[in-house]
Amino acid sequence: MQKGNIGVSTENIFPIIKKYLYSDHEIFLRELVSNAVDATQKLKTLASVGEFKGELGDVTIHITLDEQNKTITITDRGVGMTAEEIEKFINQIALSGANEFLDKYKKDANAIIGHFGMGFYSSFMVSKKVEILTKSFREGAQAVKWSCDGSPEYTLEEIEKEDRGTSIILYIDDDNQQFVSKTEISRLLKKYCRFLPVPIAFGKETEWKDGKEVETDKFNVINEVNPLWTRKPADLKEDDYKAFYRDLYPMADEPLFNIHLNVDYPFNLTGVLYFPKIKNNIEIQKNKIQLYCNQVYVTDSVEGIVPEFLTLLHGVLDSPDIPLNVSRSYLQSDSNVKKISSHITKKVSDRLEEIFKADRKAFEEKWDDLKLFIQYGMLTEEKFNERAMKFALLKNTDGKYFTFEEYKEIIKPNQTDKSDNLVYLYCTNKDDQFSFIEAAKNKGYDVLIMDGHFDSHYLNHLEQKLEKSRFVRVDSDVAEKLIPKDEKHDLKLTDNQKEDLTTVFSAEIPQMAKSHFSVVFEALGENDSPVMITQQEFMRRMKDMSVLGGGMSFYGELPDSYNLVLNGNHALVNRIATDIEESVGEKLTKIRSRMTSLESRRSELEAAKKDKKEEEIPQAEKEELDDVNKKIGEQKDKKEKLLKEFAHSNKLVSQLIDLALLSNNMLKGEALNKFVKRSIELI
Repeated sequence: MQKGNIGVSTENIFPIIKKYLYSDHEIFLRELVSNAVDATQKLKTLASVGEFKGELGDVTIHITLDEQNKTITITDRGVGMTAEEIEKFINQIALSGANEFLDKYKKDANAIIGHFGMGFYSSFMVSKKVEILTKSFREGAQAVKWSCDGSPEYTLEEIEKEDRGTSIILYIDDDNQQFVSKTEISRLLKKYCRFLPVPIAFGKETEWKDGKEVETDKFNVINEVNPLWTRKPADLKEDDYKAFYRDLYPMADEPLFNIHLNVDYPFNLTGVLYFPKIKNNIEIQKNKIQLYCNQVYVTDSVEGIVPEFLTLLHGVLDSPDIPLNVSRSYLQSDSNVKKISSHITKKVSDRLEEIFKADRKAFEEKWDDLKLFIQYGMLTEEKFNERAMKFALLKNTDGKYFTFEEYKEIIKPNQTDKSDNLVYLYCTNKDDQFSFIEAAKNKGYDVLIMDGHFDSHYLNHLEQKLEKSRFVRVDSDVAEKLIPKDEKHDLKLTDNQKEDLTTVFSAEIPQMAKSHFSVVFEALGENDSPVMITQQEFMRRMKDMSVLGGGMSFYGELPDSYNLVLNGNHALVNRIATDIEESVGEKLTKIRSRMTSLESRRSELEAAKKDKKEEEIPQAEKEELDDVNKKIGEQKDKKEKLLKEFAHSNKLVSQLIDLALLSNNMLKGEALNKFVKRSIELI
């Protein structure tokens, strides 16, 4: 028997492995099974080139659990090792430079294992002792047993072993007893090993017999050695892709379609990506792409390998060229990864364009599910945006779909404003904004539906990308002003009437939390609505964007700002102006006359003190100016009180305001109840 020390002079390698090296202890099984697969694949290669002339036979890798003795054994029939190879590959951690390696990485444990080929040592995370029983495939080789209890000391002795290959026996320590479980081992094998290229057996298959589950003599192979992505697309049918998707994601809806990747230059990449039916909650959808390295599961956090927007896809990517460290679990950002990321983006956009051209009707039917994904890509990936402009669609309120080029030609004649900008009108809710949509359509305009999760950001993005174009929500102004033209209408109201109507209507606007209303006048047609409510485009869009974050939270705290638009040419608005005149006109005239006189005197006093220092102004003039200002304030209050009393007594004012609120879906609760009662009274 030979005794010795593992070739690391510092004695803290095992504490590092146990405490710091792996963030996730469960990957020990993946590492050891992967090593067994590598050993088996190597033997197959040697056989194919004539260096191994024996019979390969059954190369199934067996995982054995002994719950009584608390051991897990991984056995392969691969190349095996000689005593010299154990000395080289097991005893000399990282070969030369071990001290440097530990000094450099013990604080940054994430970089150790994969970088230095130390996958085998992950076994010490969960074991108090590890044994290797191995026999090389070489003719006349002597079988040996290596044993180590997690200290730098090991033993190496010759043993009798009939078959080639390696068995690794893990004696699980007290802190990791959860792994001494058939259920847990099955879970880990399914997670990490279900697509490995060599058969992996764990236990025996079972069947129902006499009302209970019993073991058969047949080994239970847990993996598919030729998974779908390793096969040629020409050999696969649509049903094969759907079946594979159901196997990967049993609870998911059927995908929209898929992309089969098969690249061998300038890097090696295979895989199948699926377009799921994307819900609005993006976070739920992320981390669904499974990353493999030579069919060994690595991670489902693929940020860095694929662009951000493609993390919404589901499926599998497999590449031996993606650099991995820390037991194949962490990705290094290098030029190879960027090439792969760029290629996947191109493949996805090419496939979308291909589907669009081949069957536009089917593409349109899937658009509402695809829209979120494509918009996310256009917002975050410039190259994808350039390609997507060919197949991204706009949908109008009639349910028709257009490419950007098609839609531009349709609206150009009628929706170009006086500054030669193309105006895209849109709504965010067909029902809530129905009256505004109808008003726009009556002017010959077309209205898009922009009711998606990203649309507020998407509109800003499009305004930057499309030349001389802007997007205007259909309820942001009256129809006549949505697309400014040179035509003008004269307003029939006088300045005094506008002033009085502003006070009257302001008095009757219901109090609404976090809302502010301003009364404005427009010279509209006599057949247009008498009163409307609009919301200024910029502020509303900023508030919409604040919901998605991105530094816009300031706008989210501001109150909603609305315009109560009075159509100064409508008969009902003019009727209220006449009612004011008939009801309180005489009193208003006296107040205005008194205010005119007072304001005239104030102007004289202000002019008299101009260019004088404070001490040069007579005290009597100061006192008179204060008195005049006070009297002007009193007259204003008197006027406001008079008009508010009129407003409260005139049911038509409240009725017009409530009709405008109702058409915007803003009349609720007590205000809605009052409106119903008032409507009955008026009828």
